[in-house]
Amino acid sequence: MSSSEFPEVRTAAGAVRGRREGGLGVFRGIPFAQPPVGAARFTAPRPVDRWDGVREAFAFGPPPPQEPMGPEAELPAGLPAGDDWLTVNVWTPETDPAARRPVMVWIYGGAYKFGSADDPAYDGSRLSRDGDLIVVTLNYRVGMEGFALIDGAPANRGLLDQVAALEWVRENISAFGGDPDQVTVFGESAGAGSIAALMAMPRARGLFRRAIAQSVPGTFFSAALAGDIAEALAGGLGLRPTVADLSGVDPRKLPEAGAALTAGMRGYVDRWGPVALTPTPFSPVVDGDVLPTTPWQALASGAARDVELIAGHNRDEYRLFLMLGGLLGQVDEALTSMALGLFGPAPDGEQTYRAAFPDAPSEYLFELVQSDWLFRMPSLHLAQAHVAGGGRAHVYELTWAAPANGGVLGACHGLDVPLTFGVYGGLGAMLTGPVPSPETEALSARFRSAWSNFATTGDPGWPAYDAERRLVQLLDAEPTVTRYPEDAARRIWEHHVFAPLPLTAA
Repeated sequence: MSSSEFPEVRTAAGAVRGRREGGLGVFRGIPFAQPPVGAARFTAPRPVDRWDGVREAFAFGPPPPQEPMGPEAELPAGLPAGDDWLTVNVWTPETDPAARRPVMVWIYGGAYKFGSADDPAYDGSRLSRDGDLIVVTLNYRVGMEGFALIDGAPANRGLLDQVAALEWVRENISAFGGDPDQVTVFGESAGAGSIAALMAMPRARGLFRRAIAQSVPGTFFSAALAGDIAEALAGGLGLRPTVADLSGVDPRKLPEAGAALTAGMRGYVDRWGPVALTPTPFSPVVDGDVLPTTPWQALASGAARDVELIAGHNRDEYRLFLMLGGLLGQVDEALTSMALGLFGPAPDGEQTYRAAFPDAPSEYLFELVQSDWLFRMPSLHLAQAHVAGGGRAHVYELTWAAPANGGVLGACHGLDVPLTFGVYGGLGAMLTGPVPSPETEALSARFRSAWSNFATTGDPGWPAYDAERRLVQLLDAEPTVTRYPEDAARRIWEHHVFAPLPLTAA
């Protein structure tokens, strides 16, 4: 077996053998923690057991248990089943410890209830090759396994998995040719929310130097709200939200409780407020221990001032959810009024939005207030908090419209993912079309260049954000630098505090 065709690397737990693919060494399915089952169920991740000999790292590890995004399907061909959910994957130009290349670690999104690193959309080969750097992807627990507040278990187990994976990177990445002092975490949606949380977590301090947060969700739960949601999740199974009760449920059956609750969440508006109208009952919990405060509070106090940050959002974030919910062209005045009242900032979100956008159609306001509440303003406020706390932040807005479907989705949520990786299957095909146009490829190249330059030098190619000039990069067919363009929305939310979401009724 040729060592050039099948490169071998010795990690702290044992040797692994990868494959040479397209000029890169690719290693898949390397465990960074023990399988979180049996006695390890609902615990913080435990150190992986050492192994003898050379472990083949040819196939992705099994995805964490999760509810299906669509009809139940078999695991993809070649993807192993099993309990070894906590694995990492590495793309590297060369396995030379002297190379000390920058490292980019991807944290996937998926509403804190979906996702796994085997998704073809997260193939790191183009980013690694074009940026001459190392790309790492990882699995973390989602749904009830990772984020439900369970009595007897640590909160935010999915975040603790991410910390364990970053500790693996710190300990092992030099053997793959990487520089453990030049680590950039990057992620989208729930992945960006996870990165915001990691910046606020004492356990994650020192594990990364830079961060790219793409479409940060503003949903962080108070312990009271998370506890009430956990009662409803477990109650759907006739159980209590305790380790003793839930450990008896097969990990692959437990996601059914999340799916059942999601289908009926609208009935909890009086207790959970706007969370009841989101697609997920899961979010990080501000528990006072794993996550002491919200990211906005932590960053404003200087908790991560040594971490360089890119934070940004897409212009038309919520339009994807309009389409997925069958609401495009179906939103009436009553629905808009309800959304403005629930999602607009206090004291009178509806009146404020209608005054700021007097000629806007109902559906546009319905979409806009949810884009702002869920992604746009949390992302902007994260950058602003970081700057206020003494850190450096660069801000972007993706304004390029997804070309598929006649452009009706605009610059919607998720569009940045295929542009980041230069991979156009799955969601990417739905947004950009299966065959990318020259314009799509050119914008994707700009994304990859900016992200890899930032990971290498700290400079993505546009000025840092400050409270006076508010300069941001607009990512479009013709990128420009300008003052933050969503100024009406910025002013509406200027004094809003993204606090832990409360339980609104006892």
